[in-house]
Amino acid sequence: MTTAATRPPARRRTPTGAAQRVEPLIERFLGGALPVRVRMWDGSETGPHDAPTVHVRTRRALRRLLWEPGELGLAEAYITGDIDLDADLGDGLRAMRRAVRERGLTAPAPALGDRVKAAGLALRLGAAGPRPPVPAARAGLRGALHSKARDRAAISHHYDLSNDFYALLLDETMAYSCGYWTSDAPGYGPADAQRDKLELICRKLGLRPGARLLDIGCGWGSLTLYAAERHGVQVTAVTLAAEQAAYVREQVTTRGLDDLVEVRHIDYRDIAERPGTRGAYDAVSTIEMGEHVGDAEYPAFTAILHDVLRPRGRAMVQQMSRGTTAPGGGAFIESYIAPDMHMRPLGDTVALLEGAGLEVRDVESLREHYVLTVEAWRRTLEEHWAEFVAMAGEETARVWRLYLVGGALAFEERRMGVDQILSVRPGPVGSAAMPATRNDWYAPEEDR
Repeated sequence: MTTAATRPPARRRTPTGAAQRVEPLIERFLGGALPVRVRMWDGSETGPHDAPTVHVRTRRALRRLLWEPGELGLAEAYITGDIDLDADLGDGLRAMRRAVRERGLTAPAPALGDRVKAAGLALRLGAAGPRPPVPAARAGLRGALHSKARDRAAISHHYDLSNDFYALLLDETMAYSCGYWTSDAPGYGPADAQRDKLELICRKLGLRPGARLLDIGCGWGSLTLYAAERHGVQVTAVTLAAEQAAYVREQVTTRGLDDLVEVRHIDYRDIAERPGTRGAYDAVSTIEMGEHVGDAEYPAFTAILHDVLRPRGRAMVQQMSRGTTAPGGGAFIESYIAPDMHMRPLGDTVALLEGAGLEVRDVESLREHYVLTVEAWRRTLEEHWAEFVAMAGEETARVWRLYLVGGALAFEERRMGVDQILSVRPGPVGSAAMPATRNDWYAPEEDR
């Protein structure tokens, strides 16, 4: 007869929550131990105590990852607030990437059997269901890739967010491209770095009063306005974004530059259709616009750069690049920031410019400068977070936080670069009308 005194003690069950139940499946997907600590909606936690904590706030987060495993599903779960990070997002992502590298983990690539197990687990956790709605900030482009209509929609998605949004994010120059940070002195900031970049471009292009500049993808007119005001240049500014065109026209009138600047709201492919364009310009610039052109279309783009220049005219291409194994922008960037964007290795772009008949004379990497530039934009976003949320909504603000944090890391880790490529349309054989030394290219004429 068994009595209470002789009955063996009941086995203590280890408490398990959602975190402990999903841990084996996540580690199977990753091929190793969790690189982060995970806290689930029920309060359960797992993973290393000294790692950043990923807070899975809702069951819907698991459903998103089940329907869209990988980068895009994680990004959308963050955008919607279904997943959050307890630490600063930049510090957290940096720590996670370091852990992944040190442990040799791989990006999730679940096999069919793993998907079936994940679906069963989601069902048991009450997380199964239809595909969650796509965040409103995601681009929904239609039509043939890089058709004029689709390119117009892609540019509008990003650049027509609102002039007020970009005025709050950027500095007074409204330059939405990599700055050139020439000083670390107190008081030297983003606007100074942008003005130094604009001056560097003008000197590389050899701009003088009365010269004609074609600024393709002029943005909010930072280079257009600077070249006209500071160097007396006649500028034709081209943009496909309606909000940008309206802003630049307003600035041209406000600054009394109507005699020097013409703003054209057109596709770059329509430039050559205007009579008298061929060989009409002393210089052509395209500052971080070439990423939007597309791979198949880029040779025609470089041909335009060549054809609009007079012999010995100069072209400045400032453009982002990627390594040979990652030519695109990634699922998140292409879905939310720059749809249809294409980046290639630097050498490929140089070859395409030379293939169009231009002679490349100088290449300067600005990669470290972009880390500083993007970090400045991110600080502004965080300092004015409530204003950005009120203006664009929390999902869009979170898109931009993820974009800026991820962008700074990509440049910091050399997964992305940005370069200024200076080339010239050759004149008579052996003549490029370039000073003999690089310092002379950049020096003001009065200093030579």
